[in-house]
Amino acid sequence: MDKDEIIRLRSEAENHLVNELLPFWISRMTDRVNGGFITHFDRNGMDTGEDEKSLIAQTRSVYTLSSAHRAGYGDGKYADLASHGVDFLINRMWDRKYGGFFWMTDRRGNIKIDQKIIYGHSFAIYSLSEYTLATGDPRGIEYAEKVFDLLQKYCADTMYGGYWEMFHRDWRLCGPGSQGGDRKTLDVHMHLMEAFTCLYECTGQDVHRRKLLEDIDLLTIRLIHPVYKTGIPQFYKDWTIAPQIRFDIIWGWDRFSEDGQKGNATDNTCYGHNIEFAWLLIHALNILGIDPSDYHELFRIIFDHTITNGIDYEYGGVFVEGPHSGGVYDREKEFWQQAETLIGLLDAVIMFGDEKYWKAYKNVHRFVFDKVVNKGVGEWWPLLTRKGEPIWTHMSHSWKVNYHSVRAMVQSIKRLDCLIAGKA
Repeated sequence: MDKDEIIRLRSEAENHLVNELLPFWISRMTDRVNGGFITHFDRNGMDTGEDEKSLIAQTRSVYTLSSAHRAGYGDGKYADLASHGVDFLINRMWDRKYGGFFWMTDRRGNIKIDQKIIYGHSFAIYSLSEYTLATGDPRGIEYAEKVFDLLQKYCADTMYGGYWEMFHRDWRLCGPGSQGGDRKTLDVHMHLMEAFTCLYECTGQDVHRRKLLEDIDLLTIRLIHPVYKTGIPQFYKDWTIAPQIRFDIIWGWDRFSEDGQKGNATDNTCYGHNIEFAWLLIHALNILGIDPSDYHELFRIIFDHTITNGIDYEYGGVFVEGPHSGGVYDREKEFWQQAETLIGLLDAVIMFGDEKYWKAYKNVHRFVFDKVVNKGVGEWWPLLTRKGEPIWTHMSHSWKVNYHSVRAMVQSIKRLDCLIAGKA
């Protein structure tokens, strides 16, 4: 590895973060009238006017600002903006009758969807814990622990393990099928791992450590393929594999067929999720004080599967998904998968010191900076063709905000610094 090359790539990432990406958000996201954050912008970064504020977008924005402040950026202004977001979460989105956060409000903070969706609550724990770690404000960890306790009370499946995910306002489980009440997902349990990791880092409490370890066991034993170690998207309550369907309340724009069921519904794995899971697990183990080398074989399998099947060595970037045994079903390129792959591949380089991972990292890095970044605007195109032509052109909405892109730069810079210091 060429140290000068590493330095150039790091400089490119930091310039993008400091001079393009963070300024995009800081200049337009704060709602000074109603509180919280505006999170709907078109291809030119103009407010599109959608009258909604989602739990996921508000919490992710709090995380982004808190993590950037914690990483040393912003000279304190990001902490102030994060506090502004926490005010809105507590004052307008918290359910004072039943506890937990509403899924969606309008811009003024009036409730539009009152359901309790655990995907959103995972990000509440994550962002509020990060906020306290970054600023010292005790409100963050107070509400993070409240959410954690609600999950243990209402959502934990004490028979089969894991967590139910879709609830009515009063914490009654939703119905089956598209209502989501009979499903458990990789996505939620993976994000609970990052949430519990941050929570435990903040509190050091044994109960948070135990629940994190339980979730890690589930992820490594139940939610990934026993041979290929690839993520399995959806399950029934007893962890038998369920066909991947679209829920009535969604947190992303997956491309499903008209009947709401995924093509190849029981044999598909997402390359971005797989490598995101790997780096989040490495981070969790480090926070827990467990040597990640105890899981070296698992990480090697995941990283190798990703670079063999998920990396597009012709046009650059990461494919969306394919079968567990290898190959590609969907050759388009999603922004968040590129972001998570950047971090994961740098962890692979640091852990194994293998040139093939560095080659794969440079491939994705180049695709991101040449194709995914919306030049002159600063944020990332959400979905592109295989060759890197934009398909979806919004810069942000309730599900596509700042969390993946900013986190990718903050975390990549940290890892590139390790490589520059010769710590691979």
